[in-house]
Amino acid sequence: MSTEVQISLFSTLAVKKALDDVLLGAFHDKTGITVDGTFDPTNVLTDRITAGARPDVMIAVSNSFAPLADAFDLDTRTVVAKTGVGLAVAPGHDLPDISTVDAFVATLTSARSVAYSRTGASGVHFAALIRELGIEEQVNARATVVEKGFTALAVVDGRADVAIQQLSELRFVPEARIAGPLPAETQHYSEFSAVLGRAAKPEAAELVRFLTSAAAVEAYLATGLEVA
Repeated sequence: MSTEVQISLFSTLAVKKALDDVLLGAFHDKTGITVDGTFDPTNVLTDRITAGARPDVMIAVSNSFAPLADAFDLDTRTVVAKTGVGLAVAPGHDLPDISTVDAFVATLTSARSVAYSRTGASGVHFAALIRELGIEEQVNARATVVEKGFTALAVVDGRADVAIQQLSELRFVPEARIAGPLPAETQHYSEFSAVLGRAAKPEAAELVRFLTSAAAVEAYLATGLEVA
């Protein structure tokens, strides 16, 4: 009797919804290969790699792989998707105007609390952004800083009025209302790539190929991602 192949995947939270809702199940149906997924912000995943973890495949911010050459075959790096940063509010709340930088600043400074992630790419960008806008002290005095995970949960449960995160991550909390992407002058896009581990099972290459298939593109677009 044959044993089902299982491969390990480390993935950024930004593509979790596309993988959970569609792609990992579709990949198993097509190949019979089971994927054991671990989902965390890229910074957390890279710390785990540095500490010795060796997944078969990793999906992360594209520019994060250079220091990880001992663990991954960087020649296999394949761009899969990208996303910008957005803002969400609690269900039932009016959508704020964030169409201009001034309107965006007014929304942040008038909020009872702004939720953002400490470790994710969007949080790193937002922390630098509010410093550049001169509102760091005002926002952080009452911010809800999430160590990792989905910041929109903080508006749903009432901890914050506003949540900042990558648009695909905001979509993972369907109760939250997305006001839209940040104004162009304040926007930051993250590109995500998949790469094979140096000790990856041969079947892992099938997953990387599948992540750029027509089915994958459709799943990315349906979950707030763009095709890079």
